[in-house]
Amino acid sequence: MSWMDRLNERAELMGRMMRTIGAVQGAHGIMGASEIRLAASRCIGCDRAQDCRHWLEAHQDGADTAPDLCPNQDLFRTWKTRG
Repeated sequence: MSWMDRLNERAELMGRMMRTIGAVQGAHGIMGASEIRLAASRCIGCDRAQDCRHWLEAHQDGADTAPDLCPNQDLFRTWKTRG
């Protein structure tokens, strides 16, 4: 997989995760921009994309929190409480 393909895949997964757990609204604002870069970097570096995709498929109706396998679980929880 090329670097650009990996970047696009991870952006799609991260967006789906944020929508699935309801963390989208809390990721806005000045602080959110730097946190989004951090979250994207963690997601790109994660080696569990297939597990993430399976988890998202199993939680299409939503979930309270990201799974333990997600390197952004705590950050997304923070965003969710802000939203």
